[in-house]
Amino acid sequence: ALARRRPRPDRDARPRGHVRVLPALTMATMMELPAEELERMQFFEQARARAEQDHKANPSDAQVLTRWGGALLELAHFKQGPEAVEMIELAVSKFEAALAINPKKHDALWCLGNALTSQGFLFQEAERAGEFFDKAKVCFQRALNEEPTNEIYKKALEMTDKAPGLHAELQRQLAEQQAQQEAARAAQMGARGANAAASGDDFWYDVGGWVCFAGIALSWVVMLSRQQAAA
Repeated sequence: ALARRRPRPDRDARPRGHVRVLPALTMATMMELPAEELERMQFFEQARARAEQDHKANPSDAQVLTRWGGALLELAHFKQGPEAVEMIELAVSKFEAALAINPKKHDALWCLGNALTSQGFLFQEAERAGEFFDKAKVCFQRALNEEPTNEIYKKALEMTDKAPGLHAELQRQLAEQQAQQEAARAAQMGARGANAAASGDDFWYDVGGWVCFAGIALSWVVMLSRQQAAA
């Protein structure tokens, strides 16, 4: 069942920039998380719930919206597939709502930049990913303009310049790994087996490739969040 062929962007009619995602995180996988990570997940889930309640009491509070979006962005680290993508998109909407209230709120700009960077890594096409990286860079620059001495904002701006290169390197490595697996299976299974291997590798690319992209993207967010907490 795992080797069942999945469509690929170059073989179907999906629009350019389509994001392929993984199934949602299972309960069994959740139980395998280290105790520290489970505690973090519970902490941010509680923070999300508090922010949601606070927002109901005061819908025009930009800080509450920023806290809500930040909690959602952290929780996305513990998700996979549609849940992760949707949670990042929801976080983006909260940051944008906060900035609609206060366009100069630098921490909301910084958080939005992180979310946009994460979204960029979820796209296979460099051009589409670059659109998100460019938007993130604008957010980081605006945050730095509001607080020029903030080292975290400076670092985020520097890292965004490296994002396209990291994205390209990941694509290159994934392509090499896929080619190696196809060649190895073709040699072992012959011409008929090679066809089956191609189908299996479609699945491998979906799973292995997008796990890698999602992990890099969300680790970026977590790393910068921890840097800010330590500052």
